[in-house]
Amino acid sequence: MRGIRLQPLPRGTIQETGRERTGSVTPPEGDFVGEGLACRRGERCVFAGLSFRLPPGAALVLTGANGSGKTSLLRLLAGLTPPAGGRLSWGGLPIGQDPTAHRARLHYVGHQDGIKPGLTPRETLSFWSAVRGCSGPGAAAQLEAAIAAFGLEDIADWPCRWLSAGQRRRLALARLCASKAPLWLLDEPTSALDRDNQSRLETLIGAHRASGGRIVLTTHIPIEIEGALHLMLDDFAPAYQDVTAG
Repeated sequence: MRGIRLQPLPRGTIQETGRERTGSVTPPEGDFVGEGLACRRGERCVFAGLSFRLPPGAALVLTGANGSGKTSLLRLLAGLTPPAGGRLSWGGLPIGQDPTAHRARLHYVGHQDGIKPGLTPRETLSFWSAVRGCSGPGAAAQLEAAIAAFGLEDIADWPCRWLSAGQRRRLALARLCASKAPLWLLDEPTSALDRDNQSRLETLIGAHRASGGRIVLTTHIPIEIEGALHLMLDDFAPAYQDVTAG
C-alpha cells in the first residue's frame, strides 16, 4: 500500500479512488468510515468536514498543531464522545447502534497510562487480559508474550510505582498484546520511548496490520509506518463556527 496524503473533502463527501461523490457510501464489510465529521469543544468548532476510510490492514497517522483536535478525533473514533456532525460507521453500521460491540473491537491508549501504582506489570496485564475476556490454556502464554513485547521481563513483578515514565509507557503499550482487538487508537504512543522501544512499537504495528488490524495514531515524532495514510487536522479547521449535530 503506497502512502497517500488525504486532502480536505467537501462536507458530506467520501474520498474514493480517483473520484469523490456526494452522499453516504456502503463500504465493504469491516471498513471503518468517517463521513463529514465535526467536533465542538465548548463553543468552539475544532474541525469540520473530515472524512476517511480505514480498511483492514490500514494505518492512519494524525498530525497537526496543538489544539487542532487530534486527541478529540481519537475520542470520537473510540465512541467516548459523539461527533457534533457527520457519521462514523463500521461495516456500514453506525458505531452508536451498538456501542458495546464497538468498544470490544478497539484498544485505546491515551496520554494517561492508566496504571495502578500498587499493581505489578504482570498483574496489570493479567487484569486487562481478563477484562477483555481472555482465558483458557493460551491466556498465560499470551500474557508472557505481552511482557516480552516491550522488554518488561526484568520488571514484571515490581510495583508499578517504581517504574519510570518510559517503563510505564511500555507497559501501557504492552496491553495491545495482552488481548486482541482489530482497531488500535494510539495517542502519542512514542512519548517517553527510546529508539529501541520505538522500533519494538513499529514492529508490533507492522504485525498487527499484516493480520488485518487497523491503527489510528497521533504523533509529533516521526515513526516508520509503511504505506500509512496521513491526515493533517489543521486542514479541517472550519472557516466558520456554525456546526450543528447531525
